[in-house]
Amino acid sequence: MNERQNDIWSEIQRDGEVKISELKERYAVTDMTIRRDLEKLEALGLVRRTFGGAIPVTLDVSLKERDTVHTDEKARIGKAAAALVGPNEAVFIDGGTTTLQVAKHLAPDSSVTVVTNALNVAAVLLDKGVHTIVAGGTLLEKTGSMIGPIAVATLGSMAFDHIFLGATGITAEHGFSNSNSFEAELKRHAIKRAARVAIVADASKFGERYLHSFAALSEAHVVVTDREPPSPIAEAAEAAGLQIRIAP
Repeated sequence: MNERQNDIWSEIQRDGEVKISELKERYAVTDMTIRRDLEKLEALGLVRRTFGGAIPVTLDVSLKERDTVHTDEKARIGKAAAALVGPNEAVFIDGGTTTLQVAKHLAPDSSVTVVTNALNVAAVLLDKGVHTIVAGGTLLEKTGSMIGPIAVATLGSMAFDHIFLGATGITAEHGFSNSNSFEAELKRHAIKRAARVAIVADASKFGERYLHSFAALSEAHVVVTDREPPSPIAEAAEAAGLQIRIAP
């Protein structure tokens, strides 16, 4: 990519979309030049052109790929998060490799009831003898999660003592974010039904920002992670009343 195309791609990542009319004025070029730039970005698989502009292509990384990254950190986070669950609680655990570790570290045959939209989480809990309810819906193949209106409706009649959600990005301004709009929607609905909201994420997620914000920092109670966040996030978390819990 040339310098202008790199700048346009950075703007799309930052703002979620660009408009041809604005770009041509900024760079003092013709409509056709900007269209060729967007065609190049689309050919590289980075964007999808829309009427009058472009938006980023958000690719869901498969669980198999994610499961090979930060494995030790995720296991420690899962163990620390599972310790937050008390007896007889109703818990929601969403899909992801870090939330899977929460399920793996719950006590076997516990008095806890777990609701999940993730098939891998349900399979782990089945082996542990934990009472589990699976939210139905449309299966998202790459992540093994159930999404869409059926999954959302399942949560609509429930109330949770604790929920454990993954996040692909955490910033002070954009809050907790995710690359998939359907997963983000389900997380928003789970938060509405929860007494306590726990975000489980390794430190690589700090400073990352994805298209769909599903909660502000103030909407969660605790982030369970493996390292202290950068100062801007730590200060914003303190101002929002958000606890940062470092897994030992």
